[in-house]
Amino acid sequence: MFQIRVLIFILILLKPFSSILFAQTKSPTKKEIVSMAKQAVEFLKEGNFEKSISTSRQVLHYATNSNDNSLIAVSYNIIAANLDELSETDKAISYYNKGLFYADKTDNDTIKNYINNNLGNIYCFEKKQYEKGIYYFKKSLVYSQKTNDRAQILFTKLNITWAYFDIGLFTKGMPYLEYVNKNQSKFGKSATESCLNMLNGMYFSNKGDKSKAEYYFINAIKLGKINKDKSDLSYSHLEYSKFLFKNKDFEKAYHNLVLYNKIKDEIYATDKLNKANVAGVNVELDEYKREVNKIEVENKLQSENLRKSLIIVFLFIVVLITLLFFFFSLYKNYNYKKKINKELLLTNHELIIAKEKAEEADHVKTQFISTMSHELRTPLYGVIGITNMLLDEHKELENSPHLFSLKFSAKYLLSLVNDILHINKIEEKKVDLESFVFNISDEIRLIKNSLSFLAKNNNNTIELTIDPSIPEYLIGDKLRLSQILINLIGNALKFTKAGVIEIHVKLQKVEFTSNYIEFIIKDNGVGIAAKDLDKIFDKFVQVGRNENDYQGTGLGLAIVKRLLELFNSEILVESEIGYGSTFKFTIAFVHDPAKTIEFINNINVDLSSGEIYRVLVVEDNKINQMITQRIIEKNNGNCTLVDDGFQAIEILDKEDFDIILMDINMPLMNGFETTRKIRQKGIETPIIALTAFAKDEITEEAISAGMNDIMIKPFEALNLFQVINYQIYNAKNTVQ
Repeated sequence: MFQIRVLIFILILLKPFSSILFAQTKSPTKKEIVSMAKQAVEFLKEGNFEKSISTSRQVLHYATNSNDNSLIAVSYNIIAANLDELSETDKAISYYNKGLFYADKTDNDTIKNYINNNLGNIYCFEKKQYEKGIYYFKKSLVYSQKTNDRAQILFTKLNITWAYFDIGLFTKGMPYLEYVNKNQSKFGKSATESCLNMLNGMYFSNKGDKSKAEYYFINAIKLGKINKDKSDLSYSHLEYSKFLFKNKDFEKAYHNLVLYNKIKDEIYATDKLNKANVAGVNVELDEYKREVNKIEVENKLQSENLRKSLIIVFLFIVVLITLLFFFFSLYKNYNYKKKINKELLLTNHELIIAKEKAEEADHVKTQFISTMSHELRTPLYGVIGITNMLLDEHKELENSPHLFSLKFSAKYLLSLVNDILHINKIEEKKVDLESFVFNISDEIRLIKNSLSFLAKNNNNTIELTIDPSIPEYLIGDKLRLSQILINLIGNALKFTKAGVIEIHVKLQKVEFTSNYIEFIIKDNGVGIAAKDLDKIFDKFVQVGRNENDYQGTGLGLAIVKRLLELFNSEILVESEIGYGSTFKFTIAFVHDPAKTIEFINNINVDLSSGEIYRVLVVEDNKINQMITQRIIEKNNGNCTLVDDGFQAIEILDKEDFDIILMDINMPLMNGFETTRKIRQKGIETPIIALTAFAKDEITEEAISAGMNDIMIKPFEALNLFQVINYQIYNAKNTVQ
């Protein structure tokens, strides 16, 4: 359905174009370029993605040369459609956005309408980012209403209905469904009939009207077969299966689910064959580009040689001796160039080998760090968990120096693992700044209070001065700011005995909505020698440890420097041995009251109800089972343990649970595959991944498998139950 809409848009849009010549010499006429664009569309319909992309790139080249924004937008739309068919979703979105950028420069609301509609489809039904997809659908709806395109208005409202129904928001989707039902006979097409009947079936199923729901589902399947629309037919079988399962007609539900999977497999097989034909498209296009560049260089050399030949002929006529001398010099020069080119080729080959080895070493390093962090976090979860259990069960050991040392050592090792991971992610540019609304005074006072124990250990005092002209609420990445300040203030406290640590926060300047805040952390501790100032921001470097063993990994200041680079800032340091150190940096935060109110309204709150939840824990490690069970039961939860994914699926066929805690790295069947099989059975129970892997390494696969959230081991019990309460609350409200 998506592909057909893109093609119709392009063919209709290209009709009005005239045959004006472009400015470039020997360029085709506009009529010829439009014909090329249509040909690119035909290649796309045939599944010849290589020719479609190649042709549309030519169209884009000519359109850019003539500054034709409408045709540029069309070209990007064709390229994006190709990439979407090749499952290059992110690249497709990028090209759709480029097309929208040029479409917005024109008065052509039809272009804007269709590109926004295509973005809505890709976000809702491929990326599963429904809020963003519905936003684009509604923008498309505005443009289709401006152009009075009744068919497109109906089609867009059909998509919005489907998006809302997909996420259980039937009340929001119903007004759009009513419009489509009312106007289908006037403006709709046969291709939308099956989908419309399916949506009516979903609505009446949600309302509990079994007879109407069954009528519409059966009609949707019938129309899907008549119109030979495999995609709509497959989804009709799927939704009908859910309806039958809900009404305990398990045999028919199973039958329809089998039909759904069969049709999806057929679609997948067809797509797979098409995509196999273009597996080397990107490489071939690059080769074409290199060949073109090579031809251009050869033509240029031939032109240069021709010019030299004419000069040589002229010189030969003027004086033979000069000509002979020139030939001799030319011969020597040719041999010299040949020798140099040979050396350059050898050097270039060596550089390529060195580059490949460096990339391989970097990949091995990243994989090693990831693996080691996982292997260390798993036993650390056990050490910290068992230590907490001992302290809970044996209050007489609360002051035990051995248990205190054990817990401290485990947390210190965990901090080291996290620091190494963090510095590695920053260097690989995998850390992005986020936006939060925060009160800078509250954040710094919280940091001050959290470091009070360290201040007491060294008999230090902390003095805080905050400029009253700083706005109450700012927008920025408060978590990265806190990490910077904790490292700097923590260092000042560690390297100062019976002293004073001063924290000054000043409003330096205001530019539009940007407020530039200067932070100064000053101490009167041991200080840093001038020769060491250039070293302190390097990884694993610590200075001043000859007489005192200051705990630390030597990564704190390295992380600070790299985090400030993300803020487009730098850190300045002044220090003198015996007189202390001063660190300064400035960060620009946004002050926008309207956005602040929007952020505050969207903040998630703790929705715990105090209920006793039934929790299924899928975990193969016996120590982890014991610790997780203890945490759940201590918080009045009812815990059931299974050792692997097969046992989890078996027990879910017999019992219902409020939440599932799923380990990722398990034998027989891992957590991702177990989750997929659970979702295929129609079980919608929220699933939280419990893993020692870094979150960004598994997030994409976890969401794809059907998981709802991720918790990284080791974790605090409070954080775990906040996530559990939120997911259960969200699941119940979605069903309603």
